[in-house]
Amino acid sequence: TAVVSRGLAETRTKAQRRIRAGDVRVNGQLVLSVSHKVSDDDVLTRDGGADYVGRGAHKLKAALEQWNLELEGCCVLDLGASTGGFTQVALDNGATRVIALDVGHGQLHPRLAADSRVESFEGINARLMDATWWQEQVGVSPQWVVADLSFVSLTQIIAPVRAAIGDAGWIVLVKPQFEVGRTKVQGGMVYDRDDHEAAVMSVLEHAATQGLSCHGVMASPITGEGGNQEYLCWLSPTLGRNPTQWSQQVHLLTHP
Repeated sequence: TAVVSRGLAETRTKAQRRIRAGDVRVNGQLVLSVSHKVSDDDVLTRDGGADYVGRGAHKLKAALEQWNLELEGCCVLDLGASTGGFTQVALDNGATRVIALDVGHGQLHPRLAADSRVESFEGINARLMDATWWQEQVGVSPQWVVADLSFVSLTQIIAPVRAAIGDAGWIVLVKPQFEVGRTKVQGGMVYDRDDHEAAVMSVLEHAATQGLSCHGVMASPITGEGGNQEYLCWLSPTLGRNPTQWSQQVHLLTHP
């Protein structure tokens, strides 16, 4: 209960999971027992930081760590914000404003919805965004775009969003099941690793046509909800190499 009351986890169940995972320390010492006694003077900390509102948070967190990226003082556009896992990580890493955009309604965690740094836009289809809407509704150019989208290909999103917001760095989550043809998806899963490779390369190739070069690719540290391996790509208007220079690395990454 101390883990919950001090804001390190939202529920007792999550608190117990954090303790057993070795995420909780008391006065700097690792604690693995859920029945460990804690006094008012004891200092509790979590190795994993604040309790995340969505499992996607771990994916963006890993990318920022892998590429040593800081979002200090930045405005960030979160495409497909959902409960706000990416938004939360952006704030934790110094973002001063997050534009949380989602086609759905009522999904953003109340804690983030109440945060003055977060501006939520619901019922917005990113494919239909344009510069006029962006300037009227938001009016500021983000330095970063982070994207965790479902049921749509990134190749349908990058061009309209880039045209609407201008230059920004992008970190996108590539989900093979939404990038390959339906005939290659079985029960929500993409089993052929060649299709994983094609999914990543198609996103890099499309991004290149929009003036965004790839500066980093990595496998997500956790799978998608259905078990699919996913990939994170860092796209940039000023850094990076063209897709053909990534082909060997993408092949190795998708064929472990």
